[in-house]
Amino acid sequence: MRNTLGDLNNHLFSQLERLSDEDLSGDKLAEEINRAKAVTSVASQIISNGSLVLEARRLADDRLNADTSIPKMLEG
Repeated sequence: MRNTLGDLNNHLFSQLERLSDEDLSGDKLAEEINRAKAVTSVASQIISNGSLVLEARRLADDRLNADTSIPKMLEG
């Protein structure tokens, strides 16, 4: 199985639709809210990981350019 950021986007919108169900109340609503929190937590980690990979790629690409300065976050 190979998931994409598009799949993540679809999952997030599906979760939003479930939370928007006006027929949900009481325990069912609480269960859906807990599920939404779990989905949000996992999604945040996926996005953070993607950002890290992108930043690493950017640094690797910049390493090939002699005119590139050290990013401020890495300066002593």
